[in-house]
Amino acid sequence: LQVDLWQPSSLFHIVEGAAADVRVAQNTSQILLPYLQQANIPYTVLISDLQQAIENQTGVRSHRNRRSLSGYNYEVYHSLEEIVDWMHYLNRTYSDLVHMFSVGKSYEGRPLYVLKLGKRSRPYKKAVWIDCGIHAREWIGPAFCQWFVKEALQTYQTDPDMRKMLTQLYFYIMPVFNVDGYHFSWTNDRFWRKTRSKNMRFHCYGVDANRNWKVKWCDEGASLHPCDDTYCGPFPESEPEVKAVAHFLRKHRKQIKAYLSFHAYAQMLLYPYSYKYATIPNFNCVESAAYNAVNALQSAYGVRYRYGPASSTLYVSSGSSMDWAYKNGIPYAFAFELRDTGHFGFLLPETLIKPTCTETMLAVKNITLHLLKKCH
Repeated sequence: LQVDLWQPSSLFHIVEGAAADVRVAQNTSQILLPYLQQANIPYTVLISDLQQAIENQTGVRSHRNRRSLSGYNYEVYHSLEEIVDWMHYLNRTYSDLVHMFSVGKSYEGRPLYVLKLGKRSRPYKKAVWIDCGIHAREWIGPAFCQWFVKEALQTYQTDPDMRKMLTQLYFYIMPVFNVDGYHFSWTNDRFWRKTRSKNMRFHCYGVDANRNWKVKWCDEGASLHPCDDTYCGPFPESEPEVKAVAHFLRKHRKQIKAYLSFHAYAQMLLYPYSYKYATIPNFNCVESAAYNAVNALQSAYGVRYRYGPASSTLYVSSGSSMDWAYKNGIPYAFAFELRDTGHFGFLLPETLIKPTCTETMLAVKNITLHLLKKCH
């Protein structure tokens, strides 16, 4: 039986008594469901027609003002081309607050664009790094990165907190980290997760860009097999996308005080370590930032996020960007797992983009303001 594991991301993490989310082909479900009944394994069908759900999101939407940039719609999912056009547009339109640059090229040769956001008020400022879309199919990630930029630009004049954030800090925002994979998830396979580098021996594509960092690389929670979803790659930083971002972060490690990475789905706010059960040295500061952020998030719609060290809150995984950022001297490193907890999974409806981004925005602002207050 071929199944695509959605949650957890690898077979190692399936434990008795916990739910697992899987995607199966229509003809497979006719074999699988009786088998589950026989084995006395309770199950629920969450999405009965996945194809229909996909088409609802990627179908022809010319009637929905998607391309025009002045009326850019932040409540729909956007293709890579649209996101890149949008970045160019902001770079032209808000030159006082936005600077767009590329940190390198992807495996397939696409530029890896980053937006630098903030008032050029003084020569040296601390900074916050935000990336979205390390895993291609987690579309709500890039949607949040765009939302964050929109909020920053729209509320800068009116919101004293946002003004403070953009005056005292720079934000480096990478709306789509895994550009090749994201593009592929629009054109070929909606549930593609990895990068698109080719493995000659196995004829499999891609590496899990969140298992490819040089921190306990390819240990527990990562796979050595090129066809697996959690394949760690042939060596650390084998993926040009990971190498480019790691290089940029290393170069700016003295300036960057927070690293925030956005994933889906699980409704969690995670901090190091991912690769081991151990307490980080600045646990008290990070823990209180997480606690307050989760409370701020909940204040919008009552959505509860679990928070804690990634290893014990989610599962052990090695070679993650968050652990790497922390190990490289960035004191606040967080990974968000956005909505939901499995009802829609990676197909979070567009109607939920706004509430998801609104609540997440509160958490991010909370963490950022925490950063500006000295924590001992």
